Amino acid sequence: MPRKTTPPFEAWPAWTEAKFWAFIRSGMRAKWSRWPAKYAVLAEAKRDYKGEKARQKYEYKCAGCKKFYAQKEVSVDHIEPVGTLKCYDDLPTFCQRLFVGTDKLQVLCKKCHDKKTYAENQERTSKS
Repeated sequence: MPRKTTPPFEAWPAWTEAKFWAFIRSGMRAKWSRWPAKYAVLAEAKRDYKGEKARQKYEYKCAGCKKFYAQKEVSVDHIEPVGTLKCYDDLPTFCQRLFVGTDKLQVLCKKCHDKKTYAENQERTSKS
């Protein structure tokens, strides 16, 4: 089956519309990585490290499995999926769902986050 392509982006025809919106989406997510609510959710899930590793200072509780993990083993997840950003009309909703308060974010370990993401992707593809 031939691959479906999007038309060239009007302002920069060397890119497709899909590439342009992927570029914008990536930039928005990069800014979200410094969003204050993200750090507040991490702080709420943090406790002093109880294990043997001398270099690790804190550990974080996963909202899914309720176990504690090192910071590099957790991520801050949007409880409701942020959605897509494929055109100008998607921009306001994408921003509203991306930049949310602490009540709409949670800390998940990699395993729980992968499970949740997989389920969301399955649901999204079954709707299309």
